[in-house]
Amino acid sequence: MNYIVENEKLTLQYIPGNGAWTYQLIIPNTKDIKGKWGDLKVSGTIDGYEVKNKNLGPVKNSDKKMAINSEIRNAINKNGGETVIVTLYLENQTETNDNSEILECFKDAHVLHIFERLDKIEQTQILNEISTVATDDQKAEKIIKAIENLETKRR
Repeated sequence: MNYIVENEKLTLQYIPGNGAWTYQLIIPNTKDIKGKWGDLKVSGTIDGYEVKNKNLGPVKNSDKKMAINSEIRNAINKNGGETVIVTLYLENQTETNDNSEILECFKDAHVLHIFERLDKIEQTQILNEISTVATDDQKAEKIIKAIENLETKRR
């Protein structure tokens, strides 16, 4: 399993008037996990209480957060400011922090060597254009377009 925290002591934060985010955990070392709202689901335990498929909320340039609802707080009998023991792992994370899936597609299409000859700025632009789309279908379309563009540079 791809644990992001394992048996870590975290503080249950209380931020009054913050709606569903009034009680939350800040999950350490998650700043660089790529994904927008709804993409990152975690499961695991909080003080031994099982949680399944909970969203991690992105925070710009910071670690992700996780809302802790009253059901969880009542089950673990904890309030804001108290310490909880947390173990969480990513569920079905299809996106990785690297571009290996995209590069594998380029390799399969026999254009990886062309891509690798491009300068780093152009490589980064191509990879960013592909990896920043909202859906897998859009990603597939962008990969196909990039392959077609690379094929025109074959000469």
